[in-house]
Amino acid sequence: MADYRLHCFAQSGNAYKVALHLQLAGIPWEPVFVDFFKAGQTRTPEWRESVSAMGEVPVLEHGGRRYTQSGAILTLLAEQTGHFAPRDADERYETLRWLLWDNHKFTSYYATLRFLLGLAKTGETPVTEFLRARAKAAFAVADAHFGRNAFVLGDRPTIADLSMAGYVFFPEETGLDWDAYPALSAWRERIRALPGWVHPYELMPGHPLPA
Repeated sequence: MADYRLHCFAQSGNAYKVALHLQLAGIPWEPVFVDFFKAGQTRTPEWRESVSAMGEVPVLEHGGRRYTQSGAILTLLAEQTGHFAPRDADERYETLRWLLWDNHKFTSYYATLRFLLGLAKTGETPVTEFLRARAKAAFAVADAHFGRNAFVLGDRPTIADLSMAGYVFFPEETGLDWDAYPALSAWRERIRALPGWVHPYELMPGHPLPA
């Protein structure tokens, strides 16, 4: 059994953030498939009592403990392994600042929009219109930043980049035009070019979804 076991499924960008760290760092790990769609596994009382009370993935098992929330797990892995870690106090602050912004603004709106349109197949609604507007605003902030910086903290990727990369490789239609954000798109390609990069649908179990 690997030292790190990750409860995940292929369609979860938040789980992909952690899986990508482990993959790029070359750390042996074992995926534990979570049946989110067919069985609604994370919403069952049994799963919440035995795995995570928050009812979400990712959940990382290591050293006899379970860790939840992607930003916290990425911080833990950076501290434990040294991979993609901030170098000093100033970088730790900047990393935390971007992790919080990602989870509140960048991932939050874009991931929800992608879920509704690409997976739940709701079609366009006032909710998706609202989410797209917020996602565009976040994309504009990121595009401006990456127009000045190769990665979030400058010239090398950190866990802040891996956090922001969680949902940007999924193919589902969101109605956002990536060509409108050339610097953000270039950053995405730099992440894709990192040695060992693997697409989320290949890295984690559960794709394709059953018909």
